[in-house]
Amino acid sequence: MSQQLTYEEFESTFTEDRPESAWPDALRALWFAGKDEWDASHDIAQEMHTNLGSWIHAYLHRVEGDKFNAGYWYRMAGKPYCNLTLKEELQQITEFVLKN
Repeated sequence: MSQQLTYEEFESTFTEDRPESAWPDALRALWFAGKDEWDASHDIAQEMHTNLGSWIHAYLHRVEGDKFNAGYWYRMAGKPYCNLTLKEELQQITEFVLKN
């Protein structure tokens, strides 16, 4: 990314039809998650074979209400099961991606 976004700036892009094509997969997956486009977000996250991909994957299964599957993906990400609200966790993951 050529410019460092804040979470609020990222969130303001939810009015767009598509995420920025130059964004990394993690940010695009989170963008789709923020737009409630679960399938599009999941398609990206499940192809991310990293701890970050597993974290996003865990979040998505939490959104889905599948605690068992979410728990597996949190373990794969090396993270404890999240007790934040879904909105708070989406912000937490997004801010992590934006800073790294």
